[in-house]
Amino acid sequence: MPCSEFREAASARLDGEPLGMPGRELDAHLAACAGCATWAEDAARVTRRARLAPAPDVPDLTAAVLAALPRELPGVAAAARSRLTGTALRLALLVVGAAQAGLAWPALASGAAAMSAPVHMAHETGAWNLGVAAAFLAVAAGPRLAAGALPFLGTFAALLVPVTVADLSAGHVHADRAVAHLLLLVGVALIVTIAWRGRRRPADRPVAGRRVPA
Repeated sequence: MPCSEFREAASARLDGEPLGMPGRELDAHLAACAGCATWAEDAARVTRRARLAPAPDVPDLTAAVLAALPRELPGVAAAARSRLTGTALRLALLVVGAAQAGLAWPALASGAAAMSAPVHMAHETGAWNLGVAAAFLAVAAGPRLAAGALPFLGTFAALLVPVTVADLSAGHVHADRAVAHLLLLVGVALIVTIAWRGRRRPADRPVAGRRVPA
């Protein structure tokens, strides 16, 4: 068999292709033929150099890519604003709850209430106002309680407003006493806002790159 066929087989071996002859027959020829052995070594060297050739230079696009990125991810700023708003609402409700408790305490401690109410009525009023203050403080500490507090506090506020307006018109209550009810209305408004934000949060919360809840 001519040497050209063995050299084709040696080239096929370098390329991972079928040899066209038994491998032991090719090995035996290369062991016996110095010319084909030299040719096979040179071919292997050339193939190795071709496969290990350096990659062409690629321009460094790092600066351009970083410059094209937004300064902050789309959801990060919104999440930060949401957290800040939630914190502000809770702090405001905390202040209202503390003020409501401050109004309730004198009636509980001394039994003295506005418009010379009887002692037991003063105690009842103080206990009621202190309960409202406790509800405000509980929601400020745990916003998830807002929705549960609304039926009680919302009903109370909805009934108190028209009754107070009617009593003011009839002269049954002093203006300073009626103004104190504004604390209740402010607290209820804050709880409504917190409850509304709590309803929106599950739908807005992402799965992997989630927004941080308020």
